[in-house]
Amino acid sequence: MLKILIAEDDRELCTLFQHVLVKHGYHVRGVHNGKEALDALDREYFDLLISDIMMPEMDGYELVHALRESGSQLPVLMITAKDAFDDMRQGFQMGSDDYMVKPVNVNEMVLRVGALLRRAQMINERRQTIGSTVMECDSLTVTVNGESQILPQKEFMLLYKMASFPGRIFTRQQLMDDIWGFDTGSDSHTVDVHIGRLRERFRGNTDFKIVTMRGVGYKVVKL
Repeated sequence: MLKILIAEDDRELCTLFQHVLVKHGYHVRGVHNGKEALDALDREYFDLLISDIMMPEMDGYELVHALRESGSQLPVLMITAKDAFDDMRQGFQMGSDDYMVKPVNVNEMVLRVGALLRRAQMINERRQTIGSTVMECDSLTVTVNGESQILPQKEFMLLYKMASFPGRIFTRQQLMDDIWGFDTGSDSHTVDVHIGRLRERFRGNTDFKIVTMRGVGYKVVKL
């Protein structure tokens, strides 16, 4: 079961977040300031951190900065009452991965948590192999029968995402959320364009093919 740590000094809000995430199948622990969060992270493994910004003793900015300084790549969703662009920019500069402004729509929060965890899984695994086709995250390289090519980042991540779950159907919106992010200005047609480019690149590949599920989305199928 995936584990989530919540750092939120509003105890009622922390309890609400815990209740919602537990209902969606996560194991959740709540703490009430940045120092408590660091202590918890020292003692236990967590898959994701949800952090408020304005907290006593150590705020969210300091917490995330401390994590990144230590080399931690833990996904962080920052939640705050601050909605100014400068506050959002500071959060991302400190190392947060996503940002929500209170009052929080808990259903949207669950979607963002899921997307962050999926992205983290893709990054952590770093490599996928289907037959003689090898995909390397660190170099954005796809090697087929010893011949390598470097793909543009979005094309690579799109292929890597689907190849990680062969046979699974992904909607265009799922792929947009996971690869381009929730706040992208692009529309789902962008996915179709990138799929077209991938099909052209791997037209003769004998290990997999990208299948269109009409009206739904796409999947990678092993051959």
